[in-house]
Amino acid sequence: MPPAGVKSRPAHRCTECGYASAKWVGRCPECQAWGSLQEVGAPASPLRAVAAGPVTAPAVPIAQVELGGARAVPTGIEEFDRVLGGGLVPGAVLLVAGEPGVGKSTLLLEVAHRVAAANGPALVVSGEESAAQVRLRAERIGALHERLYLAAETELSAVLAHVEQVAPTLLVLDSVQTVRSPAVDGTDGGATQVRAVASALTGIAKSRGMTTILVGHVTKDGAIAGPRALEHLVDVVVSFDGERHSTLRLVRATKNRFGPADEIGCFEIGDRGVIGVPDPSHLFVSRRTAPVAGSSVTVTMEGSRPLLAEVQALVAGTGGGGSPRRAVSGLDSQRVAMVNAVVERRGGVKLADADVFAASVGGVKITEPAADLALALAIASAAKDVPLPQGLVALGEVGLSGEIRRVGGTGRRLAEAARQGYRVALVPEDPGNAPRGMRLIEVPDLGAAFTRIF
Repeated sequence: MPPAGVKSRPAHRCTECGYASAKWVGRCPECQAWGSLQEVGAPASPLRAVAAGPVTAPAVPIAQVELGGARAVPTGIEEFDRVLGGGLVPGAVLLVAGEPGVGKSTLLLEVAHRVAAANGPALVVSGEESAAQVRLRAERIGALHERLYLAAETELSAVLAHVEQVAPTLLVLDSVQTVRSPAVDGTDGGATQVRAVASALTGIAKSRGMTTILVGHVTKDGAIAGPRALEHLVDVVVSFDGERHSTLRLVRATKNRFGPADEIGCFEIGDRGVIGVPDPSHLFVSRRTAPVAGSSVTVTMEGSRPLLAEVQALVAGTGGGGSPRRAVSGLDSQRVAMVNAVVERRGGVKLADADVFAASVGGVKITEPAADLALALAIASAAKDVPLPQGLVALGEVGLSGEIRRVGGTGRRLAEAARQGYRVALVPEDPGNAPRGMRLIEVPDLGAAFTRIF
């Protein structure tokens, strides 16, 4: 019975996303599904006192906790291990998401092959392709091994039966949206089904110490499809990015309970599969015998890795009519608009009646402020039609008043530029010691930078 003065009201819950409502509505306000709200009874009564119960393990001083279960085991793919923080942790659950055709299944098949060869049986369960299709891909990339097992299933009970039979050290499920659990209602691939499948596999992975990799779908804007609770259930969330017209693939960790969550791995996709690129700076910089106007080089930081990147700009007349165009590719459009205004106002470069196009090279996406100075130099170089000096690298954040601010990791950025053969660096004031063989040009603001360079 409800307490005195409290009116009992029936509750309704959406079978797709779990949204709760005090009354029935035809369309769920959360996931926009029609006819998905069902009555589940009256709201729960206020919390009552809970008596102490049995514990799974006694509490111990934190210094006495065993670390053996949290040690990462390398997969043998250095770029993937870099993203994961050293390798795969026994019992960890990973969620790998990316657009269709970007190379997720190929990379994870190679990971399973390496684990099967070095650590024990590995099981790949495909819900999207037949076993024969996966076998052909494995043969093409050389990922055949007697301890690498393959199954094509879409029922959770069948997947668990394969796990009991094979007892793998690694389970790869491609993908979690294609597997359904008969114990819960909901459409295949819906929020309820995905949550139930992920919860069941997470419990099995923790109890058996089995590393589990779940492949997830993405929405049109690149976000991970399914309920947000899916990302909270897993230990590591990895995104697989890449342009269809480019062979470059970038693997990023957006969540990692066992290591850094800002590392990046670079891969190149080809006939032999997805191959790691340990030194990807050459992919993002054009190799020319003579300098070209509108091109500038900077150094970006992806986690702990400094990468050289080239920024290009093109300034052209509008043709006598119409408003000027501003087109951006691979850069933050808002930041490009700000730097463009600062170049015109503080740098004295007329751009109001000109089309300005800005882009990065090699398909890399540059969003950090450290590339502001290089972008400003590229725009000014294109507007003046004067190439920048060869072997010049630029680092610095540009403020609205034209000042150039220091950025983090300047020492590592300059060391990478010097290793790649750059001998002159345009930097903010007080950048620290210069690497051997490199000359630093310190500038306080954008006007001084243009004066020194042009």
